[in-house]
Amino acid sequence: MKLTVVGGGSTYTPELVDGFARLRDTLPVTELVLVDPAEDRLKLVGGLAERIFAKQGHPGRVVTTTDVDAGIDGADAVLLQLRVGGQAARNEDETWPLECGCVGQETTGAGGLAKALRTVPVVLDIAERVRKTNPNAWIIDFTNPVGIVTRALLSHGHKAVGLCNVAIGFQRRFAKLLGVQPSEVQLDHVGLNHLTWERAVRVNGEDMLPKLFEGHVAELAADLKLPAELLLQLGVVPSYYLRYFYQHDEVVQELLTKPSRAAEVAALETQLLEMYADPQLDEKPALLEKRGGAYYSEAAVDLASSLLNDVGDVQVVNTLNDGTFPFLADDAVIEVPATVGADGAMPVAVSPLEPLYAGLIAHVTAYEDLALQAAIKGGRERVFEALLAHPLVGQISIAEQLTDKLIAHNKAHLPWAQ
Repeated sequence: MKLTVVGGGSTYTPELVDGFARLRDTLPVTELVLVDPAEDRLKLVGGLAERIFAKQGHPGRVVTTTDVDAGIDGADAVLLQLRVGGQAARNEDETWPLECGCVGQETTGAGGLAKALRTVPVVLDIAERVRKTNPNAWIIDFTNPVGIVTRALLSHGHKAVGLCNVAIGFQRRFAKLLGVQPSEVQLDHVGLNHLTWERAVRVNGEDMLPKLFEGHVAELAADLKLPAELLLQLGVVPSYYLRYFYQHDEVVQELLTKPSRAAEVAALETQLLEMYADPQLDEKPALLEKRGGAYYSEAAVDLASSLLNDVGDVQVVNTLNDGTFPFLADDAVIEVPATVGADGAMPVAVSPLEPLYAGLIAHVTAYEDLALQAAIKGGRERVFEALLAHPLVGQISIAEQLTDKLIAHNKAHLPWAQ
């Protein structure tokens, strides 16, 4: 089995490699190809990947290349984890929106739109190359914004599923608090990528969310930086990304007083790459946990295994709505539990969404529709309309300012703006 990781020079990659090594019975990879344009990073990450495989007795071969076409040739699955513009572009996404009083975040609001505009054309180009060389390969997207990128792939007829680690993070956390195995926990996880709520946490068919609230609501709320009273009133556990919506102005004030997350990650990456250069290092370092992406490897292994081996189990993924939320178009992309097999991911039935969640989901989906059109077709008017539609913007003057700043900061990545 050949797997290709585009963006393989990422400091995330050793987490993924460790998962492939530990879970080789689930996903027997014979060849792992890491593709990245940054040769220096690729050499360091590739060397550590080889040592991780060797230490854990994995017989698979690790190959590194800067050539996308060579890397994807013959691959059974292609994982996308790329960042167009790197941490420098992310840093801008997280800072210039603050000048307009709007949240600066790499996937939410104006910064998220900027990332989508840079990313979608690159991802679609890679996907077309995959289709030409091996049309039966699955594309697994972990590249943010996952919802928009996955919809771009699916709307162009590619075999693709989007993946995020929020759901598996909650599953692992709840399992630990309840003293059960993660596989025993099923989530009623509903929404869009980075806009989700856990409405139930079932173990053997019983909803354990009331028990979790009884003993751990303060702890859960503190992690989310949301009031415990809100969790109790709503009876759900929101994704921490909901804080950008529920406490937008407060978050903006916080972000104005500290370094960007991109700056923090860039510093971490410098340390990590220095560690990766050590030929004695043969396991993922503990510092990598601060980089983010917890449990990404396990989620990726499970998803790839189910797609390639037609397992038919239920996993939380990003896939076509197909009637799941009746108030959205069938071709909208949602994040819900789905049955995953050789034919892709089919959402399982969910109970009707409460208006509090359905309204925000519909609003953000409308923005994502416009964002995708802007990413594919370009043009200042499309960028402005997407921003005007976003629930965190919604005002003409602010949308105009954000549009000008977005284009100014991203001209190098937007051919239509040059």
